[in-house]
Amino acid sequence: MNRPPRRSVNPLDAAEALFKPAKKVAAPAVERPAIPNTKEQISIKIDSDVLAYFQAEGPGWQDRINDTLRDAMNQPV
Repeated sequence: MNRPPRRSVNPLDAAEALFKPAKKVAAPAVERPAIPNTKEQISIKIDSDVLAYFQAEGPGWQDRINDTLRDAMNQPV
């Protein structure tokens, strides 16, 4: 009577067979619609004198820059 060996002949094949089922396919990323009028953190380079101008009036300088850019965006070309 020929019995199969208790252990695999090649330990590497046995190890790969054990870990093969552990691989999972990642679920696709869910695209969510952007929330309107939300602010996004970015990095922007501007001249130091422009920055000083907006910061001179104190806190809220980022909002003032945003308002100025929005006004420029809404101006007719």
